[in-house]
Amino acid sequence: MTSDEIKQRFIDEISKTEKLIIEYQEMTKPVVPDVAIGRISRMDALNNKAVIESALRQAQEKLNKLKYVLSKIGSEDFGICMKCRTQIPVGRILIRPESMYCVNCAK
Repeated sequence: MTSDEIKQRFIDEISKTEKLIIEYQEMTKPVVPDVAIGRISRMDALNNKAVIESALRQAQEKLNKLKYVLSKIGSEDFGICMKCRTQIPVGRILIRPESMYCVNCAK
């Protein structure tokens, strides 16, 4: 796989993650207290909101990592584990493009 193909995969993943973040942001808007939905339903809505907020934080973290790794394509640091400095296999980069560590160091 060429550097350009890998770069395009990162761009596609960034786009997908940005769309997901927008969806999560819409879903985490405040639960309006004056809507008559009942106490249990309101508790359920608040719980769901908390779960989605967690997913939003994870997606934002993934986006930051993707952008960082994308900036490294073409440099000598691209595909190098940040801990042990060994080459990260291309397969791992394609499966988890936000990974900055080899499998051994990620454990």
